Amino acid sequence: MISFESDYNNGAHPHVLQYLLDTNDSQSASYGYDEWSESARIKIREACRLENAGIYFLVGGTQTNATVIDSLLSQYEGVVSVDTGHINVHESGAIEASGHKVITLPSHEGKMHAEDLLTLLKKFHADPTCDHMVWPGMVYITFPTELGTIYKSFEIEEIQNICKQYNIPLFVDGARLGYGLMSDECDFDLPWLARHCDVFYIGGTKIGALCGEAVVFANNNVPKHFFSIMKQHGALLAKSRLVGVQFDALFTDNLYFNISRHAIDMAMRMRKIFSNAGFSLKDSPTNQQFIVLSNIQMERLAQYVAFETWEPIDDNNTLCRFVTNWATKESDLETLKNAISSI
Repeated sequence: MISFESDYNNGAHPHVLQYLLDTNDSQSASYGYDEWSESARIKIREACRLENAGIYFLVGGTQTNATVIDSLLSQYEGVVSVDTGHINVHESGAIEASGHKVITLPSHEGKMHAEDLLTLLKKFHADPTCDHMVWPGMVYITFPTELGTIYKSFEIEEIQNICKQYNIPLFVDGARLGYGLMSDECDFDLPWLARHCDVFYIGGTKIGALCGEAVVFANNNVPKHFFSIMKQHGALLAKSRLVGVQFDALFTDNLYFNISRHAIDMAMRMRKIFSNAGFSLKDSPTNQQFIVLSNIQMERLAQYVAFETWEPIDDNNTLCRFVTNWATKESDLETLKNAISSI
């Protein structure tokens, strides 16, 4: 059965696998001090145009979010996120487990609005009893969002300016960063993003790697003892070359961006297939497509292809998510098209 359930249900891109094989017989230092991790850091700094960026390789997205957030917050502080944010919905309370509250704002098609953030911060700091409350210590956004939407550059600039005004860091969850940057609706590039946040990460798990994420501290602002905090959170691999080798491959010859663009192209073709068949779609310019199916259509289509049920629309209809990735083939879309015509 063809699966459109997620963008991490394949193995690794062939170039990544080949590089793992090519380097397999070479010995190396541990814990990120190997030659391939250092090569990957150099390439990522060049791609971001940040000569002094601090770059660390962690095992997965949840560990990365929990580690970065815990490293930047004091024990009395929380992190501000929209209510649909990944840290608030799909990480099993990992942030709260490290002792930090997720302070939520309303989601606007997955995005945070700067005016909501400003209202929250103004209200908190004007409250004479604020010392009895959890302090908003940082801001977290995802790019692209969980709903497949894209922040425009001015929207991120507005959020960043508020963070600067209140002297709190802005953290961008980039688990799907490549798919966001390569979307036709994205009006900025990686170097621009690197200049407009304090820390972000480059997703590997969902974009061609077996596992791993690359955290980038953009402003020579690596938290004190970050290495130790990584280890405490179970985010540090002793054999860290596993991630370093993969990012070294992904940032060679523009591979990371090329395979991200491929997923976008496949998603737009998928979108056209559903649209031509008369289905209602939510607006999404990324590799996540959200389709309204009747419950009967959903049950029938699930016999041919795998996808994710997202949320009920009403008693008879359900919003479903179909995801392309770096490995999606034209034949996969043809299978989907044929399946749709048979339901």
